[in-house]
Amino acid sequence: MTVERDVLEVTPQIEALASLCKSNSAIDAKLYKEFDVKRGLRDINGKGVLAGLTNISDIISAREVDGKLIPCEGELYYRGININDLVSGFMKDGRKGYEETAYLLLFGELPDARRLADFKSLLARGRTLPTNFTRDVIMKAPTHDMMNSLSRSVLTLASYDNRADDISLPNVLRQCLMLISVFPMLAVYSYHAYNHYECGGSMYIHYPSDSLSTASNFLRILRPDMQYTPLEASVLDLALVLHMEHGGGNNSSFTTHVVTSSGTDTYSTVAAALGSLKGPKHGGANYKVVQMFNDLKQNVSDPTDDEQVADYLCKLLRREAFDHKGLIYGMGHAVYSISDPRAQVFKSFVGKLAHEKGRDADFALYSSVARLAPQVIAQERRIYKGVSANVDFYSGFVYSMLGLPPELYTPVFAMARIVGWSAHRLEELINTDKIIRPAYRCVLPETDYVALSER
Repeated sequence: MTVERDVLEVTPQIEALASLCKSNSAIDAKLYKEFDVKRGLRDINGKGVLAGLTNISDIISAREVDGKLIPCEGELYYRGININDLVSGFMKDGRKGYEETAYLLLFGELPDARRLADFKSLLARGRTLPTNFTRDVIMKAPTHDMMNSLSRSVLTLASYDNRADDISLPNVLRQCLMLISVFPMLAVYSYHAYNHYECGGSMYIHYPSDSLSTASNFLRILRPDMQYTPLEASVLDLALVLHMEHGGGNNSSFTTHVVTSSGTDTYSTVAAALGSLKGPKHGGANYKVVQMFNDLKQNVSDPTDDEQVADYLCKLLRREAFDHKGLIYGMGHAVYSISDPRAQVFKSFVGKLAHEKGRDADFALYSSVARLAPQVIAQERRIYKGVSANVDFYSGFVYSMLGLPPELYTPVFAMARIVGWSAHRLEELINTDKIIRPAYRCVLPETDYVALSER
């Protein structure tokens, strides 16, 4: 007989235990300085601690002048190629760039026409889920949390792979290519299951087309009528390229290196990276930007008035508006100070899409906040570096114009970053056989054990 149990809930007892945990686990902030511990693996200037080497991508935010590091316009390189040149290269030819860029990151060089065609064909063959997987896995447990659904699907796919634990390079590459191919399907089908079973919407399970790009296929299987404009597909493709990779030190890519170093399988590694990306400090930031702008428009009578907008931004920083976290979402970055090159590339195309969608006023408001926020932050906060709009500042706006449901904003990021994670997993397997194990110093003195009867 099956015994049903109530789900454990937060009770006064658990709240008291949480308080006990907090009081006995808190560490004096002064100790971090005393022992020169880099909190968040970053120094006082925000520069990351050097934890590894990579060939995959590079980020430049400062240059050395007369022995001093001087902030500069941000630069991003994929396998040594400037992101601006890469984007210009495929866009001037009227091509989608996702597949070409994926090849570059995975294999370290740009493909010629034949190799690119072969690679696209390889990805197309991989756009197939196991028989009844959509019904038995995705539809059986619908949830509003698409990232958790993605993680569950990825881990379940291991059950269909009779070489799941084989970490030889060819097998890991096979697994990575399969996951790159099916991520759009896992994300969209999870959304449609949630929208149908939890929200009462219609169910659409469209199959991808072998002749379409990743971006085009995503829009095709998401929309009921499978229709989209060329500009919509091009802007989504650009978003995927810009989110595909960002150095080995970003949280989810570092997670990929750490978990890979333990010798575990590809499915477990990707699930761990998904868990990292899900966080609002990482991949979940773009939806926060959209919510913030909705709140701004509700609370500012004239969004074209710089003074009113600046006053709202001040309230954000003073924890008097929106979510009271003291943040202007989409502004600032852990690495860049003067500019985020991804945001710079994105902005002009965002303007074109806004015009096509009749949202020029919204784009003007975004541009105003991008201009005013650095000034307001400089006035309100003592900061060690400048701030600028990051790529998340615009990506949420783009996704809203594309009609993407908010539940899919972070999964779209994952669709792009799975390529970077795959490249980093392969690089870790190729270059090291040591498990990543940094040191932590215990700052609690020794104490005697007390018998239960004496406590």
